[in-house]
Amino acid sequence: MIKKLLMTAMIVAASVGVMNAQTTQKQVVEEGGTGPFKSEVVGDASCPGFTVYRPQNLKAVVARQGVLPVIVYANGACFNNNVEMRLLLSEVASYGYVAAAIGPYDEADVMAQWRGVLKSAYPETKGEVIMANGEKILPLTAEERQAREEQQRMEREQAQKNAKKNKKKQLEAPPFRTYPKMLLEVLDWLTDQNAASGSEYYHCLDLDHVAAMGQSCGGAQVLGVAHDPRIKTCVMLNSGIGDMEMMGSTKESLKNLHQPMFYMIGGPGDIAYANAQKDYERIADNIPVVMLNSKDGHSGTYYEKHGGNYAKAVVKWLDWQLKGKVGQAALFLDDEYLKMKFPDWQGVRKNF
Repeated sequence: MIKKLLMTAMIVAASVGVMNAQTTQKQVVEEGGTGPFKSEVVGDASCPGFTVYRPQNLKAVVARQGVLPVIVYANGACFNNNVEMRLLLSEVASYGYVAAAIGPYDEADVMAQWRGVLKSAYPETKGEVIMANGEKILPLTAEERQAREEQQRMEREQAQKNAKKNKKKQLEAPPFRTYPKMLLEVLDWLTDQNAASGSEYYHCLDLDHVAAMGQSCGGAQVLGVAHDPRIKTCVMLNSGIGDMEMMGSTKESLKNLHQPMFYMIGGPGDIAYANAQKDYERIADNIPVVMLNSKDGHSGTYYEKHGGNYAKAVVKWLDWQLKGKVGQAALFLDDEYLKMKFPDWQGVRKNF
């Protein structure tokens, strides 16, 4: 009997060890950000479907500042890859946050990713874009735009021909490789790691202060899990559900909100603009909500150095909502301050 108990204890101990965080890959982006704690991007063998953005020397940072608030993040287009938000998430982490983003660790070229994004959806309100590496991106010329429209026309015609040959394919829904519940699954993983004595995250996380954040389609995934009482605020980047149904979320999902909401939208040139306006009007009168609009279109400023002005706004919101830094609220509650910091932005708010 004693031998059997010992064997059981050894098996349990081994299984706990396997469950503990196991950093296998890491990189530093843009010298670790501009915040007080240099950040790093981490791949973990015990959580292979996600990437963690966190301060370097995590234990030392916690000893200095205390436990760190948590962010769970969902990607634009609901992709299973977070490279396009790498500059922003790295910057946010440098201010003392641990962010877990959907998508496995990837060392792809961030600038190459964004070059394609900007060329395909350039905001007409901007004359040029300066990327984080100093590269200047200009809008498409009239000839380039005409050629792209012709190519898109040909692709539509070909798709129609293919659909006629196979009606079943025409009815198939586009495949998504991620789902909303992944945000709660990684939050569960972080919760387990915070409680496991052998984990890198042991007693490092402030799980009473959790944000869910998503860009574009990722915002629909955020709305899909916003009912969870652990989520204390939501950040909707270039996103809104409007009258759509996406990733299981609809306008009815807005009724499940219980936390302050922040919408960061790229102005009328943002394809999410109209939906975000509808969300703002429909959110219940007991839910605080702020919406800021820039002129950056659907791509925000994520390609700019340290995530640009969108990263600055996100840090201020999180500092206010998750760390109680009331002074950071000025950007969201004071129109004169907003005009001083970001002259081209417009802001509205309700229920404060």
